[in-house]
Amino acid sequence: MATSQVETVSTGADKAKLGAAVALVVAALVAYYFLASRGSLAQWSALLVCLAGAVAVFFTSETGRQLVAFGRDAWREVKKVVWPTRKEAIQITAYVFAFVVVMALFLWVTDKTLEWVFYGLILGWR
Repeated sequence: MATSQVETVSTGADKAKLGAAVALVVAALVAYYFLASRGSLAQWSALLVCLAGAVAVFFTSETGRQLVAFGRDAWREVKKVVWPTRKEAIQITAYVFAFVVVMALFLWVTDKTLEWVFYGLILGWR
């Protein structure tokens, strides 16, 4: 059995980029609340600009590039999925509903039987 070792190397520059992204998110929130007296346009502009900067800085880091690569791989896998036809989807849904009804009836019968055994026969409360 072959095992592959995945080693994540985090450089100082990468850590600095992640720190800058976090700082930009904090700055976005601070700017949003400090610019309340300037109007909502200034508030939202500052918030969106700082958040866009944080996203841009994050995606230049190794972690951001790994996230993008993961997204591409996931999309590639989704393209490989063979989706059921409309007829198959309706049939499978009908099977699930039928199973739920049968299971509900089974549980109801079991509940009533146990109720009769415990309360009717054993305790005699009826």
